[in-house]
Amino acid sequence: MKTKHVQKTIAEINQKIKKGEAVVVTADEMVDIVKTKGKVAAAKEVDVVTTGTFSPMCSSGAFINFGHSKPPIKASKVWLNDVPAYAGLAAVDIYIGATEPTEDDPLNKVYPGEFRYGGGHVLQDLLAGKKIRLRAEGYGTDCYPNKKLEKVVTIHDLVDAVLLNPRNCYQNYNCAVNLTDRTIYTYMGTLKPHGGNANYCTAGQLSPLFNDPFYRTIGLGTRIFLGGTQGFVTWPGTQHNPNAPRGANGVPLKAAGTIMTIGNLKDMSPRYIVGVSMPGYGCTLCVGLGIPIPILDEEMAGYTGVSDEDIFAQIVDYGTDYPKVTGKTLGQVSYAELKSGTITVQGQNIPTTSLSSMSRAREIADILKTWIQKGDFLLGEPQMLLPTATAK
Repeated sequence: MKTKHVQKTIAEINQKIKKGEAVVVTADEMVDIVKTKGKVAAAKEVDVVTTGTFSPMCSSGAFINFGHSKPPIKASKVWLNDVPAYAGLAAVDIYIGATEPTEDDPLNKVYPGEFRYGGGHVLQDLLAGKKIRLRAEGYGTDCYPNKKLEKVVTIHDLVDAVLLNPRNCYQNYNCAVNLTDRTIYTYMGTLKPHGGNANYCTAGQLSPLFNDPFYRTIGLGTRIFLGGTQGFVTWPGTQHNPNAPRGANGVPLKAAGTIMTIGNLKDMSPRYIVGVSMPGYGCTLCVGLGIPIPILDEEMAGYTGVSDEDIFAQIVDYGTDYPKVTGKTLGQVSYAELKSGTITVQGQNIPTTSLSSMSRAREIADILKTWIQKGDFLLGEPQMLLPTATAK
């Protein structure tokens, strides 16, 4: 085991934050610092690196308690603006998923479906202060005799509203193309035939889990930026796969780690929680998320200095190989190439589009940086780190 030149703890960094002495930079800034000064000097200089992403994250939703009525109801079916919510929890506790469409949505019966409104839109409308029509049905009990309830609510009328997302912040993902002779509609967006476009979906060097590829600082209790307020990592996200193949720098070459997140929906902003309609696919939610990475040693400085040139995604044909689960890729491409606007696939130049907003990702990293510099945001000490790759 190599002797480290720099060693810090999260508790020590938090003390510096409280005193206003912590040096905080964004992941974009850290790339240049490591490149010009080296990782040892960077680790001595920098205490925290902030990251950010703003992307569609389907596995998201909110637990809501809408309060007891008079007479009370044990709700078995609930709708918010005609979007069904799951009511199999308790009398007035429900969970609304981001991808749930309105009950009368024609879906893909008229292809491609428009999916104009869904659970993600309900969450954004709540945050925007809009009035939401709540309907509930129950079968009636001695203690909960009411069988029907209908009322208009705002987010301020809800007893509780907690964003709890089972899978956020994917660590890398595919670059999607379509080599068939027809347009297809996917969760990676609309893909034109014959390789007419290539879509990708992470913030590259600014993306949180690229900056801690082996999850040395991220786990249960990590404090994060979530939807415009402070939230937490609560568990590994569903489909967390730390055993994905990795490059020499430790960065996964395919979809790998994920996180489960939680935060108070009432404190969030409609700028960072945005309902999205994806033609031919469905509804989803764009989530703004940022993680501060403590620079514990030069190894962490090296990880946070990773650049778009050193992060690679697999190119996958969503017209054939993805739906047939062939596992075939058409090669790999760096995020620097993806962000350049054009990549070459099988000798063909293909324009690229990001489903992630880089401008909003930078905004999130900058806000998180400001919060820490002001002493308004302390680093959370993880009680359990995310599972990492198992030894072969």
